[in-house]
Amino acid sequence: MSEAKANTQLVIITGMSGAGKTTAVQSFEDMGFFCVDNLPPALLPKFLELMRDSRNNIENVALVMDLRGREFFDSLFDSLDRLGKEDWVQEHILFLDAEDQALVSRYKETRRSHPLAKDGLPLEGIRKERRMLDELRGRAQTIFNTTTLKPKELREQIIERYREQEQQVFSIQVVSFGFKYGVPIDADLMFDVRFLPNPHYVEHMRPLTGLNTEVSSYVFKWTDTQKFLEKLKDLLEFMLPQYKREGKSQLVIGIGCTGGQHRSVALSEHLSEHFSKDFYTHVTHRDIDKRKGL
Repeated sequence: MSEAKANTQLVIITGMSGAGKTTAVQSFEDMGFFCVDNLPPALLPKFLELMRDSRNNIENVALVMDLRGREFFDSLFDSLDRLGKEDWVQEHILFLDAEDQALVSRYKETRRSHPLAKDGLPLEGIRKERRMLDELRGRAQTIFNTTTLKPKELREQIIERYREQEQQVFSIQVVSFGFKYGVPIDADLMFDVRFLPNPHYVEHMRPLTGLNTEVSSYVFKWTDTQKFLEKLKDLLEFMLPQYKREGKSQLVIGIGCTGGQHRSVALSEHLSEHFSKDFYTHVTHRDIDKRKGL
């Protein structure tokens, strides 16, 4: 049997039921990937044999694996371990997640039962599935939280992440957020900046955001802010190459203040710009528009 090309790309799409795997696999199809939906993990070794045959001319493959095939699920980690020993294929796990409340709402909208709670409440199945997938989530190189994403937005993020993936070996996602709205569940690192002076208490700045020059200047003028940034950048400049060397392809850094409107926004913009010289960076302001009355 002839050998496959050394840079064969294999993306395994998995995650919570109802988190958007159908949208994901359709996005990969549109990018020209060879896609297989609901491949039992026990069949992965056989599928790899077919991939190795270069006569099939398969270079980019996306496989959906989830708990619809849970009778084979115990064999998934064995298959992944074998896959890690293959030097001709580049494995990448994409895990789709969403908050419990969002998943319950989606099941109610579609009137479908959860695969792990055919005769029970969807939340029971969701919690059981989350426990079962916990270890797999920890092995994923990329995690998308689809709680607030529309299908079109998820599709755009997938295409941005995986199109010409070889040029985006390691990316940094900086997310500003407000603690009053909850912490981002997909953050790898999280920093609380609520100890810094708050522009919210300067009346004319209250309706503005950290994207405004006057607000960002206010945030950065304090000695505590300068010391914090100096120490944080020094820490990240040490850590980021270590994550990259370890094989992680994406790092999500959460910067949180009270409402996610002023301090966290200004600092997230600064960090994203600072590290863009050496890494592919993207900044998201999760809660910037959530303040009532704006």
